[in-house]
Amino acid sequence: MIRALILTLRQLGDPAIVGVIVRSLALTLLVFVASGVAIGLGGRMLLTHAGIGHAGAIAATAATLLTILTGWLLFRAVAVAVIGLFADTIVAAVEQRHYPAEAARAQPVRLRRALAMGGRSAARAILANLVAAPFYLLLLVSAVGAPLAPLLFTAVNAPLLGRDLGEMVAARHVPATAMKGWLAATRGPRALIGLVATLLFVIPVVNLLAPAIGAALATHRFHGGRQ
Repeated sequence: MIRALILTLRQLGDPAIVGVIVRSLALTLLVFVASGVAIGLGGRMLLTHAGIGHAGAIAATAATLLTILTGWLLFRAVAVAVIGLFADTIVAAVEQRHYPAEAARAQPVRLRRALAMGGRSAARAILANLVAAPFYLLLLVSAVGAPLAPLLFTAVNAPLLGRDLGEMVAARHVPATAMKGWLAATRGPRALIGLVATLLFVIPVVNLLAPAIGAALATHRFHGGRQ
């Protein structure tokens, strides 16, 4: 894992990976801006319909708070789903540099399959984090429990993220019909990747790079494990 992390960090400046990071961050930001605007407009309409004064100011404040809260809870889900659209580029860049023989045999992931994997990834993450949301809030408002919130976040997201990242890489080498068997046989290694990637999501600023770093780490782990 240490070797994989070192190789990943050394390759972050690869133009192909930088391009994916820029595009994925821009699209992720666009998703959250659009959701914030939708929340604000919807809240204003409801408040105006209910005859509540200063509807615009109240709706804007509520929208800002809700966007911040949902951003904290759902950034991981949205970011991984978005980068799933471009993950094939990251995986291919890592394979071409470190595993050229595997890169030659790989089958690029079609957009339809990438969209399906990204959709399932986002659905799993959103559902799991919404179920855990009341516990996040209880911990965050408690002076004693606040330090435990990142631990809960890690426990909830690490297994899911390990599956998401592993599947991004395996999709280039494992037929769709054999994917279920591969997932069942690789729970341990994928859990470790998921744990490392989830911890990266907890660190401010670093979390912006966490999806790309996770995809590269998963590539090294996939091929290192097979070798």
